[in-house]
Amino acid sequence: QVQLVESGGGLVQTGGSLRLSCAASARTFTMYTMGWFRQAPGKEREFVAAISWSGLSTYYADSVKGRFTISRDNAKNTGNLQMNSLKPEDTAVYYCAASFTFQHTRVVHTTGDYAYWGQGTQVTVSS
Repeated sequence: QVQLVESGGGLVQTGGSLRLSCAASARTFTMYTMGWFRQAPGKEREFVAAISWSGLSTYYADSVKGRFTISRDNAKNTGNLQMNSLKPEDTAVYYCAASFTFQHTRVVHTTGDYAYWGQGTQVTVSS
């Protein structure tokens, strides 16, 4: 069982930056692929980025590639999403998610692959 708590959301102007964090409760956080998803009002939840539990593999949605960076610190049971050059279309509730795996380079990008979810943190980018 993993409990996830996101933080770091807020209001920022176009072109600004935010850093989201995800704190995990699991004693074996190192066995979980971590992902970030987002959901805007009236839209389906969509994949943003994922990182394998070893940190060796990452995967990004095309819409954020080159602007967002996912990272993790297994010693601290935390994951981060650095978001730069933010756009109004990045406005959404951002969710951290975890997927258990024995494969240290595995990254997955569909909601069905993740069994554990945080409550979300709001990110609003003003134009």
